[in-house]
Amino acid sequence: MNRSRFSISASRLALALALSLAPLGATRAQLMVFDPSNYAQNVMTAANTLQQINNQISSLQNEAQMIINQTRNLASLPYSSLQTIQQSIAQTQQLLHQAQRIAYDVQQIDQAFATQYGAVNVSASSASLIDGARQRWQNSLAGFQDALRVQAGIVQGVETARSEASALISSSQSAVGALQASQAGNQLLALQSKQLADVTALLASQGRAQSLEMARSAQAQEQAREQMRHFIAPGHAYQPGNVSMFH
Repeated sequence: MNRSRFSISASRLALALALSLAPLGATRAQLMVFDPSNYAQNVMTAANTLQQINNQISSLQNEAQMIINQTRNLASLPYSSLQTIQQSIAQTQQLLHQAQRIAYDVQQIDQAFATQYGAVNVSASSASLIDGARQRWQNSLAGFQDALRVQAGIVQGVETARSEASALISSSQSAVGALQASQAGNQLLALQSKQLADVTALLASQGRAQSLEMARSAQAQEQAREQMRHFIAPGHAYQPGNVSMFH
C-alpha cells in the first residue's frame, strides 16, 4: 500500500514538472525560428538565387539576339541581276557568232588567207584578179559592218548596266546581314565582268575589221607590184595595136 501511494505521488510530480517546463520549451522553439543570423542568411541565399536567375535571363536574351543576328546574316538578297547580266552577255556573244564571211575561226581564217590573200598569180585572167579583189573588199566591208553591230549592241546595253548597278548598290546599302552584303558585292563584280566582256568583244570586232582591211590593202599592193613587174619585164612589154572606138 505504501509502495502504491509512492508511485502515484511520483507520477503526479513528474506530470507537474513536465507542465511547468512546457512553456519554456515553446519559448525556446519560437526564439530559434526567428534567429536573426539565420534569417539574414536566408535573405542572402534568396538574393543570390535571384541574381542567378537574372543572369540566366540575360544570357537567354543574348543568345536569342545572337540567333536573330545569325538569321539576318543567313538571309539571302531579295534582288538578283544575274539573269539580266547573263542575257546581256548572251546577246553580245550572238553578235560575235553572226560575223560574216571570215568569222572568228582559226581554220576558216587560215583557209581564207591561203586562197584569197596568198601569193599573186599574175598569169591569171583579169576577171579572176578582179573577182579576188572584190572578195577581199567584201571581207573588209563585212568586218566593218560586224564591228558596228557589236558597238550598237554594247551601247544599247549601257542603260541596262546602269540600272542594274544602281539597284545592286541600293541593295548593298540596305543589306540586313553579311550574306546579303556579300551577294550584292558578288553581283556587282559580275556586272563589272560583263562590262569587261563587252570591251573585249568591241576590241575583237574592231581589230578584226582593221586586220581584214590591212590584209586587203597589203594584197592589193602586192598584186599591183607583181602586175607592174610583169608588165615591164622583158618580152612582156606593152605592144601597140589597133583599137576600134565609137562604133
